[in-house]
Amino acid sequence: MKYIVYGLVALLLTAGVAVAGEKKVELKSDSEKLSYSMGLELGSYFKSLGEDLRLEFVKKGLEDAFNGNKPLLTAEEIAAIQDQFAARQREKQVKLVMEMAKKNRAAAEKFLAENKKKEGIQTTSSGLQYKVIKKGTGPRPKSTDTVKVHYRGSLLNGSEFDSSYKRNEPMVFQLNQVIPGWQEALGLMNVGSTYEVYLPPDLAYGDQGAPPVIEPGSLLIFQVELLGIENPAPDNK
Repeated sequence: MKYIVYGLVALLLTAGVAVAGEKKVELKSDSEKLSYSMGLELGSYFKSLGEDLRLEFVKKGLEDAFNGNKPLLTAEEIAAIQDQFAARQREKQVKLVMEMAKKNRAAAEKFLAENKKKEGIQTTSSGLQYKVIKKGTGPRPKSTDTVKVHYRGSLLNGSEFDSSYKRNEPMVFQLNQVIPGWQEALGLMNVGSTYEVYLPPDLAYGDQGAPPVIEPGSLLIFQVELLGIENPAPDNK
């Protein structure tokens, strides 16, 4: 993150930023509007950092950079203070991820505990839950097989985050190259089957999640249709 602030400031200055002190400003030219819009973006970025930034010194830095004045800090001092800033941001991010994962895992555990009581829900030793929507009669894939599937994925709140049906294009992949929950679920299915599967966080994306759509510690729900095995792996028996 080193020099990220300077990079943004440089970008802002190239557009001709005017630091406004007057109470009412009218934006007339495209240059003025562009300058103001970039100032808004930079201001929003600074605010989002949650740091104690002093606008008078932000202004001083802008003016010194724009006018070619000698900086008040050496390159080494700039690097050191921004390293400290980056470390604080990393700590904040780690804390945020941990809190989010804890909240989502609690919600997942509660859901799975209730879901397993429902009719038709089966639970494996790993904690995977599934419901057979349609039972196929074809072969089951091995972990090294390449399979063709249609699916839709949703979060615990019901929002859909991905769907091959919407793209009208099935997904083709080698079974042992996807998340653990998919490997296990598809290994239970015969070609032609459609299952609804419920993946605990550790069988999905764990505490890392898949930002920005899938938060850390999220349970995922998929409807998966196994269309076929593209190139069955050799049977070594």
